[in-house]
Amino acid sequence: MTKGRPFAVFDIDGTLIRWQLYHAVADALIKLGYVRASAYGDIKTARMGWKTRQPGKSFRTYELELIKVYESVLANLTTDQLDQAVQAVFDEYKDQVYTYTRQLIEQLKSRNYCLLAISGSQAEIVRLIAKYYGFEDYTATVYERTGGRFSGNKSVPSLDKAKALGQLLQKHELIIAGSLAIGDSRSDAAMLEMVEQPVAFNPDKELYELAAQKGWKIVLERKNMIYELEKTDGRYQLAKTA
Repeated sequence: MTKGRPFAVFDIDGTLIRWQLYHAVADALIKLGYVRASAYGDIKTARMGWKTRQPGKSFRTYELELIKVYESVLANLTTDQLDQAVQAVFDEYKDQVYTYTRQLIEQLKSRNYCLLAISGSQAEIVRLIAKYYGFEDYTATVYERTGGRFSGNKSVPSLDKAKALGQLLQKHELIIAGSLAIGDSRSDAAMLEMVEQPVAFNPDKELYELAAQKGWKIVLERKNMIYELEKTDGRYQLAKTA
């Protein structure tokens, strides 16, 4: 690998892939019959609370319920069963991506950028997506395997994306000059702070407010339109549509 290359780091869920891979894997386990009916009911209730925007029922509330159920299910799964669900998710979702980020990946690859991914989703599915799109390295949630089962131990590097990105930069001897990061939520802010070209893509409210404060580029993709907004003289202006 050539030393001193510029890099681009991507969040994956909701930034490249149009849905959340962690959630898609949990759904696949349900479809395969590996999740008990009562647990599925808890997930569905939390998800509908978020989707119908009920007071106090946020996406995070749903996500925490999903993680709790998912990790309880893992205790009774074999690694082969999880791998079966992961493969099903990859086959279904690998091409369900945003046009903007897919095109950006191709442009950056042609300019010899080192492409990195940092995701909170399971390493098994992130590995497949990263390989499919030509990422050179990635960081994701690891549930420890032992003897064909899961030990109950886990590592979640995405809880500190600045640290995770710093380790990848050191590992590959990459440079900040020309660097780019793209994410869609407040949890991506730390890695966006580290680069020359931060992009808030379909940002949630918290990331939008931070991006507006700092003057970061904001990109929105809706249906078959892409809107690129850039701050000029203290105000965001439509810089480009596609």
